[in-house]
Amino acid sequence: MPQVEGPFRVELSPQPVHAAAEGMFGRMALDKRFEGALDASSRGEMLAAMTAVKGSAGYVALEKVDGALDGRRGGFLLLHSGLMNRGQAELAVVVVPDSGTGELEGLSGRMTIDIREGGAHFYRFEYALPEME
Repeated sequence: MPQVEGPFRVELSPQPVHAAAEGMFGRMALDKRFEGALDASSRGEMLAAMTAVKGSAGYVALEKVDGALDGRRGGFLLLHSGLMNRGQAELAVVVVPDSGTGELEGLSGRMTIDIREGGAHFYRFEYALPEME
């Protein structure tokens, strides 16, 4: 499977939650800009919850990515599932099946995110398209 990587910028904007969830969850709007072989922008929604135990939390998010991947134009959805278990992080970011559009129709793959010293964000995206299989 091909792999691409590069930097990205993300802006998080706090959003209101359902009144019954107030104080239990945090909700954020996501705005991202990917650079490199994934030249794209995305918008998404994130829902997170902290626990009473320091370093334990969870989040889920969906984002719609639009732009170009290795020169192919189109869009796709990413699904995030993240856990912190007393400081130990697990993160899965995968392409939602059958969400690819345009020249990215049939896209599958998974992304890893690396936050480096100083807060710089980088992605690594391993993907496949039907003509590659």
